[in-house]
This record gives sequence, C-alpha cells and structure tokens, in this order.
Amino acid sequence: MISVRGLKKYYAKTEALAGIDLEVAAGELFAYLGPNGAGKTTTIRILTGLTRLSAGQASLNGHDIEKQPLAAKRQCGLVPQQINLDSELTVGENLDIHGRIFGMPQALRRQRTARLLDYVELAERRDSLVKQLSGGLKRRLMIARALLHNPRILFLDEPTVGLDPGIRRRIWALVKRIQKDGTTIFLTTHYIEEAEFLADRVAFIDRGRIVAVDSPAALMGRMGSWAIDQVGDQGMQTSYFKSREEARSMAAGQETEFTLRRVNLEDAFLALTGKRVK
Repeated sequence: MISVRGLKKYYAKTEALAGIDLEVAAGELFAYLGPNGAGKTTTIRILTGLTRLSAGQASLNGHDIEKQPLAAKRQCGLVPQQINLDSELTVGENLDIHGRIFGMPQALRRQRTARLLDYVELAERRDSLVKQLSGGLKRRLMIARALLHNPRILFLDEPTVGLDPGIRRRIWALVKRIQKDGTTIFLTTHYIEEAEFLADRVAFIDRGRIVAVDSPAALMGRMGSWAIDQVGDQGMQTSYFKSREEARSMAAGQETEFTLRRVNLEDAFLALTGKRVK
C-alpha cells in the first residue's frame, strides 16, 4: 500500500532523509519511531504531497506521488501534529469544507459526516463550535476529517501529543478500530507504549536513515525480556536478561538501588542508536 525506494530530502546543505526504503502492506499499522529531527515528519510530508522529494520514488496504493500527485493524495488522509481545524466553524462545517475540497457530492458529504461523527463519538457535538471542544475531542474530529473522503491510508503524525493518558487510550481504541475496518495506518509517535500496543511493525529512524524494521516483539526480543536499571557514579546503567529469575539472581548481589522492569522498545532503539526516543 505504501512503497518507498531511495527517498532523499535536502534542505540547503542539510540531509533530512538519506535514502529511505519502506514497504507497508494493506491493512497494516506501521509505526515510525525516532528522536526529534530524525526525519519522521519529513517522510510524512513527502508521502502526503506537502513537501517535494529530492531523490527517490514513492507510491501510495500504486500511484506515484510525483507522476500522479492528485491520485496519490486521494489515497490518503492526514492527521498532523498541530491542530489545524477552523475554530470559528462548527464540527459539521469543518467536515463539510473538507468534503467540498475533495469534490464530494452534497449527499455523500452528509452521509459520511453523519457516519463518521457517530464513529468517533461526536454526533451530539455536530453543531458545536470547534473552539468549544477539548483537546481530545479536537483530535477525534481531526481523525474523522481525515477519513471523510474514504482514504485507503491514514497518516497519523503524533496524534496523541499533549493528551492525558485516559484520552490517549481512547484514541488508541479508535485507531485500532479504524485498522480493523481495513485502513492502512502509518503512525509517528514519541510514546513508546503507543507503538508497542498499536503497531504490527515498527521502523526506527535516526539521522534520516532506517536502522531497523521489525515487529515490536522481535525488536524487544533482541535485548531479552527483563531489564535492571541501576544508578551509580557513572550514571544509569541498564543490564538485560532473558528471564526474570536470571535478572533477580544478578540483582541479589548488588548493593546499589535498582529497578527491575520489562524490556521496552526504547531499550532496543537505544541499543541501536545510543539515543532515547523523545
């Protein structure tokens, strides 16, 4: 559904993407993890037609983003990091304008709006001004807007940033439901637990390069299953173990304070890049 070959992007003398290769299958939820400035948003901007690539090729559902830009754009919906709704319009009016941009007939706009507002649990707020909504409700409205023209691919760029844990988990449930209904999802996030819970596969990107692609379980399994964090004179050191018993055995002989925990995706990313996802 998403095919990328040798994707590069330069800003003046800065290389933002250094030759990305990716394949995302139909119906897959693919997470893209990396530190700030790694190239996550640049990749999404190129794939959604907001930024021109410098070199390489990319296609969405078989449509080349350079040779068939309009057809490619129709394949996808985008939920950007920043809330970009029209705050002086109502919930329904925001969706109606989006439908008009995509040339949807009035009857279809009304039908899709009613269905999607019910889908994201905003039907009762159809006539509310956007400025009256909470951050979580605005995020749900942005997801509904991105789905209005019935795209095959949904790009989510940090969709839960700034939301409290309870609202974030409601968004997670909605995202899984969207995937279950057949939409391919490309997700960027700083929340490690978000990628672990949602993604079928994860790509680690650092300095514009893909350093690993695999399932969350496989990436974490490279490190082991359990970790011990210890704080000493040299800062925090982490040791990894295949079993809880092995970890406890090692910790039993230590005099310093330690934390025993499960291995997570950030451990795998840190081992590959020497950096934390933030």
